Amino acid sequence: MSLVTAEIKAKSEVYHGDELCQEKSKFLLKEVGLPNGLLPLKDIEECGYEKESGFVWLKQKKSISHKFDKIGKLVSYAPVITAYVEVGKIKKLTGVKTKELLVWITLSDIYVDDPPTGKITFKTPSGLFRTFPVSAFEIEEPVKEVKKLEEQKEVKQVASAVEVQEV
Repeated sequence: MSLVTAEIKAKSEVYHGDELCQEKSKFLLKEVGLPNGLLPLKDIEECGYEKESGFVWLKQKKSISHKFDKIGKLVSYAPVITAYVEVGKIKKLTGVKTKELLVWITLSDIYVDDPPTGKITFKTPSGLFRTFPVSAFEIEEPVKEVKKLEEQKEVKQVASAVEVQEV
């Protein structure tokens, strides 16, 4: 049974396509105060967010594994990932597992400390947890702002040139 029902979809913001979903998932993570590299998914087909309850889902074409090099941990992301988000927390997480020694362990909660200490904690359904630096899950975003500013400057210069008239 899917956790994403038609009823939930009807009350949610739903997005389709990898590029848009990548952008929206990173924006949501930032909005709730979590590192933007926490969900390094590929080929996302659909994502959605139901603001009232905080329910979020991401559907990708197939499951993927990702190694966070800064901490040396391998994480597996299922084709469907669901969770409830609130400021500084992801609760009731499904579809995410991490490898500890030779065993894949399901993650259920992720949270950052309040007040911020630079640490992020990952918790399992059994109550076990591990804490890592937040910086291990942050990715630098491409500099789109600079390009936009340069384009605006060019437009202003062109506009100035257009305004000059010969007498």
